[in-house]
Amino acid sequence: MTQTFYVNPVTGANTNPGSQQAPFKNITKALQQATIGTIIQLADGNYNADSGETFPLTVPVGAIVAGNETNKGNSVVIEGSGNYLSRTFAGQNVTFVMLNNAELRGVTVTNLATRGTAVWSESSTPTIANCTFTLCKREGVFATGDAKPVIQGNVFSENAANGISIAKNATGQIQNNICVKTGYGIAVSDTASPTLIDNKIYENRSGIVLSGNARPILRNNLCEKNTDDGLTVISNALPDLGSINSPGGNIFRNNGKFDLQNASSNRLVSVGNQIDSAKVKGNVEFTATPTPIPTPTPITNELKDISNHWAFAFIQELVKLDIIKGYPDRTFRPDATMTRAQYAALLVKAFDPPSKRTAINFKDVSANFWAFQAIQQAYQGQFLSGYPNNTFAPNQNIERVQVIVSLVNGLGLSASNTTVTTSFEDQAKIPSYAKDEVVTAVQKKLIVNYPITKQLNPTRDATRAEVAVMVYQALVDARRVAAINLPYIVV
Repeated sequence: MTQTFYVNPVTGANTNPGSQQAPFKNITKALQQATIGTIIQLADGNYNADSGETFPLTVPVGAIVAGNETNKGNSVVIEGSGNYLSRTFAGQNVTFVMLNNAELRGVTVTNLATRGTAVWSESSTPTIANCTFTLCKREGVFATGDAKPVIQGNVFSENAANGISIAKNATGQIQNNICVKTGYGIAVSDTASPTLIDNKIYENRSGIVLSGNARPILRNNLCEKNTDDGLTVISNALPDLGSINSPGGNIFRNNGKFDLQNASSNRLVSVGNQIDSAKVKGNVEFTATPTPIPTPTPITNELKDISNHWAFAFIQELVKLDIIKGYPDRTFRPDATMTRAQYAALLVKAFDPPSKRTAINFKDVSANFWAFQAIQQAYQGQFLSGYPNNTFAPNQNIERVQVIVSLVNGLGLSASNTTVTTSFEDQAKIPSYAKDEVVTAVQKKLIVNYPITKQLNPTRDATRAEVAVMVYQALVDARRVAAINLPYIVV
């Protein structure tokens, strides 16, 4: 059973039991009590040595430290540093140390110590999501050894050295982060081979810097307006910038010196990226992108990143039903976000909605766009609508509340008891247009709130796992599939 400790640096006391009514005063105390599955919920406020914190704060195996993911932790500020002896980099000044399957969500972290690092992951598998890392004297997140972190949806700003550093043999997924006004946005060195997807990297000294024998995979990143280069490759580094079956989709533009500088000993091959050849230096081959060939969906037991995920059973069933698919690299990426176009395609696969209104032509969805037909059918079925300026924003991430409203309206669901109201800790953040739909969705058991059921996070971008569960729950309500027990379903 999941245990939740509450922490409040203003009203809390470490003699309290750590309940919502009687919270602990500091994170340090809560971490001492934490075990696998423990959620440490932080109230708004400042957490530092003055409030009793002892740094570095080590988040144990399977524990979750959560603040406010909706505002990227801007109201939950943690500042401090302690000595950490790294097995691969000797003594370090660190705020957080993350162990296997530990999670850090919705906090702001600053480390003002000399060469200060906000979060250290050494040969561990943590998740660091929807946080803000700012004004650190070195970097926001450092992953080393055989680390395999998920670093997703964070903001890295005004850190002295790098936003994110990936070293030694580390891999992991770095997705949907913003790196701005720092030294290097993302630095990958040694033999590290992380996957960088959908990151926005701008106004730094350099955007992405690769060195040593680094072998990262770059997909759909935006590097622009950096003082020096968008992408710098040195030594024997060799990034994957796309292939025939998996185009890069990266954009390198408007950088001060070069959009791409290859100073390595390797020839780089760019497939399907947006790069001005006049702002490229070094040995780079540009390859045209042919029409992509659909990739067969891997069978469920080959998806290599869902076996330990909280939404595993739901994803497994939807893949069996051929409603959702994995990626060509045999991953599902459950904690990645989902665009409006991807969601439209999922809706069509799951519900095949009949037409309830006339189609319209969105000016940002061309007839040859890959999801054109799915968007049209989802619109005609009243699952999705466009914006007042006649756009659909197909590549914009879909928010959790938009998924809820979409399912309720598209399926024509209604509340059985109109007098019932919802009660979430962040109730006030539910947009006025969605309040009735949220009530209906609760009654229909459509909503999943992970890791804290009392927090809806309505305007946060939905993850692929969250969308999968909510779609599955809609199928349960329609009696098309059997119910799966999950403690994060809101009832």
